[in-house]
Amino acid sequence: MTKKEEKIVKDTTDELLKLLEIEASAEINFGDETIDIVLDTPDSGIVIGRHGDILESLQLVLSIAISKKLNQFLRISLEVGDYKKNREEWLRNTALDAKDKAINQGREISLPELKAWERRIVHLALKDDEEVVSESVGEGRDRVLIIRPK
Repeated sequence: MTKKEEKIVKDTTDELLKLLEIEASAEINFGDETIDIVLDTPDSGIVIGRHGDILESLQLVLSIAISKKLNQFLRISLEVGDYKKNREEWLRNTALDAKDKAINQGREISLPELKAWERRIVHLALKDDEEVVSESVGEGRDRVLIIRPK
């Protein structure tokens, strides 16, 4: 990524925060496939929202704005106060607990109401497991992640 493109990412992030009247500083890390943006703000609860809904929406809006300005799709990861990091750890632990339950009870265990990125974390946590298989079934808001013994 060129210095000019990096400046566009920084400026677009700052513009969105200013427009939304969010007091925050942004630390931006440019990776090969992802741009990681970490916000430091006293309003972290408001920025994260219920179950991370506002954070997810901000990430989407920022991704669209940056991608349009640079005329290419870029994956943006927006983080506030280790919310995603902590959520990913909880999801991996939940996947292992559900795996144990599926094996001990000999039946499938369902994990409803997970967002797409959350289902992906659970699938990745169990992808090489020799005892269980994970699968997403259903459509839209009714999509459920199933973990069952092999």
